[in-house]
Amino acid sequence: MYALYSALLAFLLVLTLPYWLLQMMRHGKYRAGLRQRFGVVPPALAGRGEMPTIWVHAVSVGEVVASSAVVTALQQKFPSHRVLVSTTTSTGQKLAAQRFGAENVFYFPLDFAFAIRPYLTVLRPELVVVAETEFWPNFLRLAKRSGARIAVINCRISDRSLPGYKRFRLWLPRLLENTLDNVDCFLAQTDEDRKRLIEIGAAETKVAVAGNLKFDVAPPPLPEIVASLREDFNRSGVEPVLVCGSTLENEENSLLSAFRNILANHPKAVMILAPRHPERFPEVAELVEELGFRMWRRSLWSGEPLAGGVFLVDSIGELAAIYSLATVAFVGGSLVPRGGHNILEPALHGVPIVTGNHYENFRDVVNFFASRNAVRIVGLAELPLVFMELIENGGERTTLGRNALAALESQRGATDRTVSTLIQLMSVSS
Repeated sequence: MYALYSALLAFLLVLTLPYWLLQMMRHGKYRAGLRQRFGVVPPALAGRGEMPTIWVHAVSVGEVVASSAVVTALQQKFPSHRVLVSTTTSTGQKLAAQRFGAENVFYFPLDFAFAIRPYLTVLRPELVVVAETEFWPNFLRLAKRSGARIAVINCRISDRSLPGYKRFRLWLPRLLENTLDNVDCFLAQTDEDRKRLIEIGAAETKVAVAGNLKFDVAPPPLPEIVASLREDFNRSGVEPVLVCGSTLENEENSLLSAFRNILANHPKAVMILAPRHPERFPEVAELVEELGFRMWRRSLWSGEPLAGGVFLVDSIGELAAIYSLATVAFVGGSLVPRGGHNILEPALHGVPIVTGNHYENFRDVVNFFASRNAVRIVGLAELPLVFMELIENGGERTTLGRNALAALESQRGATDRTVSTLIQLMSVSS
């Protein structure tokens, strides 16, 4: 069964090899950490003595942010252990290195036995913690066989992924069930996620609800760019400030069109535009210029006055703090059917939030906020009108932002529940 899965995975890898090579050549993607992904353990990990290990896997930036407090708590609770963090994306790798030290961070290996075994041999983890839903059959099987306890935390099964899991269970029922059986504990975000985990084959006794770790994320430290922008806005009389974060292809056109309407009534308005994917920065910059807007790029801005144009955030890791500047914040990936992005980042700053009606990846969070009058959900047709209504109505903005912060704070506590469960798992393994 696992041999068949590995063969299919290898076939897909070979079949899609031209795509990966093209991405490497055009954008430099996937090149970083290539040796590590194929099982070459970094010297910094191999030379760390005989300390026992806790291995935390966080795919990308969102998972790193959400699990940071858990990692810190594990470091404090188990000072005799080294807590190591793996990521899949380069952006996640950079953030994890900043937070936990480059010597404690590495790229997650491909799900082949030859790539996984060297890490298990060197690290010998007592506990493996997987953030959200990374159900890699070979990794979980080999980690379990090595003697590690395994927990999947902050687990969610989205509307988009549930049908895929059901098909997988139909085609390869034993593989999915055996894969999930290797996990000692699933900590789901919501009751609905718990039901879905059981529906796809997780043992009911292993699944508990701990809440969403992203509600516990602390406000990020404000980088220098935020202070510089705020000072410039005050000096130049900039208002309003529309922050559009994590935008995707086919969204920027609509957002810029709505911003043009705002400029007609507020000539000193500024849109802060932060595309989701770094490889799209040049493309978005070209679009902004083609549409005739004044534009400043974060990477080239040297403090010149900003007013009546678009400030393009062509940098990584600053958006969460930049939301604090927003008169109105829009969270992207939601005007197109891509499932939306995290509305909790602007909520941390108590700013009014607008998101599109494609928010399946954050279904429970957005619906909860909507029930508390803490977010505006819009389609393409309503977008310009909603922006203008909020900009013109200070009382409504204040209420929406205050409700967003209150909604977030009412759901805190997942980190404590998660860490408590992980400590119990460690006590069982020792």
